[in-house]
Amino acid sequence: MKYLIVNADDFGAGRGINRGIVEAHRNGIVTSTSLMVNTPFSAEAAKLGGEARHLSVGLHAELPTETNGSPERARDELQKQFARFVELMGRAPTHLDSHHNTHRDPQLLPHFVEMAAEHGLPLREHSPVRYFSTFYGQWDGASHPEHISAASLARMLETEFGEGVTELSCHPGFADPDFSSGYALEREVELQTLCDPAIRRALAAHSIQLVSYHDLGQLQAAVAA
Repeated sequence: MKYLIVNADDFGAGRGINRGIVEAHRNGIVTSTSLMVNTPFSAEAAKLGGEARHLSVGLHAELPTETNGSPERARDELQKQFARFVELMGRAPTHLDSHHNTHRDPQLLPHFVEMAAEHGLPLREHSPVRYFSTFYGQWDGASHPEHISAASLARMLETEFGEGVTELSCHPGFADPDFSSGYALEREVELQTLCDPAIRRALAAHSIQLVSYHDLGQLQAAVAA
């Protein structure tokens, strides 16, 4: 079987991004999201996430630049963000990842691995879930909205997704004056694509079942059996 988790990064970054992620969950294919806990819009995101009971919500850790070169400070900050997540959501995260995938840093990775093991969390790129990051509309300083169109995503679903569980990362959102980013208009294109009925038809055509991190333990148990 082919299972797909569609995870929206940057939940909590701004009001427009919060609204866009919830829209992509309610009317599109987003099944999961990752929450930034130290922004002015984190509490709003947590409230929205709590109301969407089928949406798995993980921790999108964002380590400040002052923790660079200090693994101990990075570990402390990671623990604080985990505690803040629990405070906001009233429960532990369903998964763990990081802003701009900073957990790939060899100095930081051990702390992420430790936290994931301590709390039984799937860590992006370090769990049975395959990570697919190609659905992104910008590279080499240029915008490529055609790469995040419905037609492009449909082709990816046909050619890039095999047996097992895959996480497709995405960044949907509405235009947001609260959040300054070089990746802005592309967020609205992603949102339109993720809500396009053609994508659900493509999923059905290729026998890909949408799941979330809520379902991962059950899926792993079924495979083991």
